[in-house]
Amino acid sequence: EVQLQASGGGLAQAGGSLRVSCKASGFTVNHWTVGWFRQAPGKQREGVSCINHSDGSTYYADSVKDRFTISSNIKSTVDLQMDNLKPDDTAVYYCAVIEGHTPPCRILLTQMSSAFRSWGQGTLVTVSS
Repeated sequence: EVQLQASGGGLAQAGGSLRVSCKASGFTVNHWTVGWFRQAPGKQREGVSCINHSDGSTYYADSVKDRFTISSNIKSTVDLQMDNLKPDDTAVYYCAVIEGHTPPCRILLTQMSSAFRSWGQGTLVTVSS
């Protein structure tokens, strides 16, 4: 069973940077997609970014495009580098995974988010103005 552990986050000022990491273990296949989601108080969960580990393809929500960068390494850690942070980025950030061959992660994140599994415990990101 795949397990994910999110870490990082914290407090930053607007315009600053933070990094959240998702450490995955227990993969049974070499093909997987990790997505980062966030949920702010009183708001619905939002898909932020995703990466297909097999081909390296990525996707970013419009709200974070050109500010956030997702990456993965051979140690099955997926990082989300967050630059030029805004107060609207304040949320609990979660990572989740889909194993196996899948549609492009853009489709997974925007249309099939319920297919993600093994949700990590979440890490809080707070951006002050």
